[in-house]
Amino acid sequence: MATTSSSPSMAIPGQFLGPISKFQPGPGTHIHESNLYSSLLGVVNITQPAKAPGPAKRLNKIINTQTTPAELPTISVLRSAGSSDKREVLPEVGNIVLCRVIRIMPRQAVVAILICGDTVLEAEWQGLIRVQDVRATEKDRVKIYDSFRPGDIVRAEVISLGDQASYYLSTARNELGVIMATSEAGNTMYPVNWKEYKDPETGLSEPRKVAKPY
Repeated sequence: MATTSSSPSMAIPGQFLGPISKFQPGPGTHIHESNLYSSLLGVVNITQPAKAPGPAKRLNKIINTQTTPAELPTISVLRSAGSSDKREVLPEVGNIVLCRVIRIMPRQAVVAILICGDTVLEAEWQGLIRVQDVRATEKDRVKIYDSFRPGDIVRAEVISLGDQASYYLSTARNELGVIMATSEAGNTMYPVNWKEYKDPETGLSEPRKVAKPY
């Protein structure tokens, strides 16, 4: 049970799930450098290993010098049951959403909204993060290219239904912004401060509007 609390309830592609020393890979996951990552957007499911019947316990005393894969829980990522439901969830003003940056322009970033609250959306809705909605302060110094890059996963708030084609989103709070970023070299980066992510392989930093962890 303790393993469930340390893993996210929802996962997005490329999200870290845990080390292979603690979990077996299940459907919807992949291994990279001894760690497990999500391969798709969906719900994280952890299945505990079946306990062996009584007689097997005596064998464990002989071979229990190391943990066998059968003793580890299996972690999987399953597409949300809601994705097959006919009821469509529409983002509303005030909702917190997770989205993927699909392109950037001088005055705005265009994103695809993937998750609204805890619900994986059946359809991807387009959103815009305008330059004036990136930060709460120093708005005149914000540059979109230094805040987001295509492929970034961003936590944002819906601030307006916008026009007929796009929702207007904001990252102008500390807990909003980029939560997952890939470097130009193709490596998953980690945040080092409120405005930079770092590539652990190359050691190079890239600018981002970093979301403060919950």
